[in-house]
Amino acid sequence: MTGSAGFIGSHLMRHLAASGRHVVGVDRRPAAAGAASGARVRHVVGDLRTLDLEPLLDGISAVVHLAAIPGVRPSWQEFDSYVECNVLATRRLLEACRATGLPRIVVASSSSVYGDSAHERMSESQAPAPASPYAVTKLAAEQLALAYAQRPGSRLSAVALRFFTVYGPGQRPDMLISRLIDAALNGTEISIYGDGSARRDFVFVDDVVRAIGRAMDTGVGSGVFNVGTGRNVSVAELIAQASALAERSPVVVHRDRQPGDVGVTLADVSRTAEVLGFRASTDLAEGLRRSIEDRRSQMVAVGA
Repeated sequence: MTGSAGFIGSHLMRHLAASGRHVVGVDRRPAAAGAASGARVRHVVGDLRTLDLEPLLDGISAVVHLAAIPGVRPSWQEFDSYVECNVLATRRLLEACRATGLPRIVVASSSSVYGDSAHERMSESQAPAPASPYAVTKLAAEQLALAYAQRPGSRLSAVALRFFTVYGPGQRPDMLISRLIDAALNGTEISIYGDGSARRDFVFVDDVVRAIGRAMDTGVGSGVFNVGTGRNVSVAELIAQASALAERSPVVVHRDRQPGDVGVTLADVSRTAEVLGFRASTDLAEGLRRSIEDRRSQMVAVGA
């Protein structure tokens, strides 16, 4: 697995280790406290742009490729880095998969590839229209993986999972729900880009881990699949729910909508349910409750 020390990667590493699998995790950062451990777990610190990848694939039946530079807004100023890490590093990994005859790769893509869709629901059958450099690199990475799978003589099959807005314990602190929970628990300020009417399909990290597991183990061939809930809420509704659960309200400051931000995301999950046999099962209230409890426990531990 690449990106094993990240938000989704750390959850997936623990899940796979608990299921008794042999897991090799690669990340530029060392594994954090509480990371997956055990005789069948190996953490490798290295950069996909330079690391010798083929030896790491020895005996591996599937690769989950989560490593990437995230974030829409910084990608306008740092596009070269996004191309290097999200596209060129992906190609190096795919070359190693091809050279070793690896049979399966699962690539983390993003709902951002749809852009500001005119469709009510974002479906895998519609033409992508990325609205930011970040989204362009995510689309390039997923299509590159599919191209390697279609290459004559290739043993590789590739599944690209288009994650909608993933949240949960351990999420990056710059993400909306993380910032909202901290602001609500502390009664402090939070900046919201736009008027709060933007709607997002929020999917809990445990559901994402299950979706990745289905993509790893199912016998379906290459393809693209949405990973969302098929439901969305406005940012204003999200703030109200988090405030009620935290029993305190943040100070909301509205700022201008940023380039590349889209108005609405809503996954069409019918193909994922039919082909992969996956549906998200954690509703937003439960996911927020668990996220708030986790953040409260961290704050208590720091205070101690």
